[in-house]
Amino acid sequence: MATAVQKITLSSSRDIPFNKLVLSQSNVRRIKAGVSIEELAESVARRGLIQSMHVRAVLDADGVETGMFEVPAGGRRYRALELLVKQKRLNKTAPVPCVVSDAASGILMEEISFAENDERIPPHPLDQYRAFQAMRHKGMSEEAIAAAFLIAVNVVKQRLRLASVSPVLLDVFAEDGMDLKQLMAFTVSPDHARQEQVWEAVRNSWQKEPWQIKRMLTETTARASDKRAAFVGIEAYEAAGGVVLRDLFESDDGGWLQDVGLLDRLVAEKLKVIADEIAAEGWKWVDAAVSIPYGVTHGLRRLAGTVLDMTAEEQATREALQAELDSLVAEYQDADELPDAVDERLGEIEAALEKLDDRPVSYDPADIAIAGVFVTIDANGSLSIDRGYVRPEDEAPVEAAANDDASEEDVDPETGEVRIPAIQRATITLGGQPVPVEEEEDDGIKPLPERLVIELTAHRTLALRDAVANRPHVAMTALLHKLVSDTFLHRPATGALEANVRQVHFPAQADDLKDSASAKSVTDRHERWGDHVPADDEALWDWLTALDDDSRMDLLAHCVGYGINALYERPNPYSGSGVSEHGLEVRMRQAERLARATGLNMVAAGWRPTVGNYFGRVTKARIVEAVREGAGERAAQLIDHMKKGDMAKEAERLLADSGWLPEPLRATSIDGDQSRSHDQADAAEDATLPDFLTDEDEGEDADEDEALLSAAE
Repeated sequence: MATAVQKITLSSSRDIPFNKLVLSQSNVRRIKAGVSIEELAESVARRGLIQSMHVRAVLDADGVETGMFEVPAGGRRYRALELLVKQKRLNKTAPVPCVVSDAASGILMEEISFAENDERIPPHPLDQYRAFQAMRHKGMSEEAIAAAFLIAVNVVKQRLRLASVSPVLLDVFAEDGMDLKQLMAFTVSPDHARQEQVWEAVRNSWQKEPWQIKRMLTETTARASDKRAAFVGIEAYEAAGGVVLRDLFESDDGGWLQDVGLLDRLVAEKLKVIADEIAAEGWKWVDAAVSIPYGVTHGLRRLAGTVLDMTAEEQATREALQAELDSLVAEYQDADELPDAVDERLGEIEAALEKLDDRPVSYDPADIAIAGVFVTIDANGSLSIDRGYVRPEDEAPVEAAANDDASEEDVDPETGEVRIPAIQRATITLGGQPVPVEEEEDDGIKPLPERLVIELTAHRTLALRDAVANRPHVAMTALLHKLVSDTFLHRPATGALEANVRQVHFPAQADDLKDSASAKSVTDRHERWGDHVPADDEALWDWLTALDDDSRMDLLAHCVGYGINALYERPNPYSGSGVSEHGLEVRMRQAERLARATGLNMVAAGWRPTVGNYFGRVTKARIVEAVREGAGERAAQLIDHMKKGDMAKEAERLLADSGWLPEPLRATSIDGDQSRSHDQADAAEDATLPDFLTDEDEGEDADEDEALLSAAE
């Protein structure tokens, strides 16, 4: 005969006045955690008591109910109601929904209290995100949601952004297939299809850190810190329909501009407007580009304009700013840290003074008619306008400047003066970035492409010039070495002194060469000296004679520095042009000697490997080898399976602060001391070129290098 299953009986529920409830000493919760009593009280005031309380009747000594009830489970709710009563927002006799357990039950109240807290399961974070999303869709604003849950509006925005990730990825997150930080990383892009593609690419790989996910999602974007973005302005970009991707969870330096094509178009349009305005001044040509190569002014004559004096109003403004600057500096000179407002004001004053001191220059209209202007964008996104350069083909013949040789049409019949041509329409060129040439990959480490070696050695040459110019003793030794070699070793020489310094210009250079620390140092020093050097030959001699010895040494070092040539170039087996293989070996050896003498370090000079100047130009094998050398075997293993574009970007990040240098930029150790004999020196000069310039498969790479150079030209 079957035994009937005994049915359980649930405790009854009823409303009990609040003043009939007391806290039980059997409540196991002693440690405060989670939502505060004040926040819970606000929730009750807004939403009512969502959960009833569990109570048990209080018995007297004879086991008779006293009419009071103790609360073993729901102590925080009791405290919240108690706070509302004290605030007179709730009547002390207000009925409270309670579940009343049997006072004679054998179940201890401590068990009930612990079970209520222990068996409570918090919602999955995704449930909260979706709940916020549902409230938003039903009309609640982000501010209203934040107020309802007593949290910051930014927290609501973050939760809503998490809920907007692809539903496919949200399901993965719900099943613990990814962690919260990874889900956060996917919020930088609103493209669900792209999010899913990235997840498929990283889900089974080692590389699925949040920063790697963000990098893949933003690889076709431009950083807000990009000089193009700073030049155009984020507001203008957004006004044109551009989208800025933002990371709500971490600092993103302004985010990422999604539409790079739109950004480039806006940059070109703004440069064109500026070029048109400058052309209206009467210049013959205006060359506008995002980047102007270093040395672009080689062979051009710089016009000597007249610096305009400050107006009385500008002078008064400058004096007031200088007085304020001096006052602030004196007041806070002993402070360990400047207040933010003061620091900001000092920056504003210094910028205003710099703008006032950067005086405009006036040019003769006749000079403007044959000269041009370079317009570009500085590294920080500010506009750079360099006026007054005359190309050789635009130089006016000497006889054309004489009045008596002018045609009747060119002479004013009343004054006899030569007429100045009417303002001409300038020729405007709007440059673009060079297109990188993809090279074929193979499994081996091929020699570096010839153009890349030229660009790298251009960096080293410029840094070496700066280093020599800053060490007059080395410069004097180099010059004396040249003179002694010509005098005693009877080597061919040119020039009136049988010694000359001929500035060597770079046939190929990386985009970042112009903005390098070495380029800026050399240019600044040249401009400082150029302001004082007389144009007349006799005056120049007198000026040099009057210089003190230290100034003469500094000037000598600067001029000698311009003659430094550490460039690699393909040896020419035929006489008459270029450099021979022996000449190239001597050049590289002497350049290394100068580098040792000056203590040149390309890392200290500011060179860092990037996608543009190295990793995007070499084979995958060389990228992996570079990471292995600079970051270790483990790092190399993490990237060796990646596509080249991703590998190059990751290598740039891994080696950013490693001090790693490619072979053409490294110091080459040479055995032996500096007192070697003449025969030993000749033997060293006959040494073979470095390994990175030679290979058994030289013919194939020569063809490839020719293609690279042709494409660059």
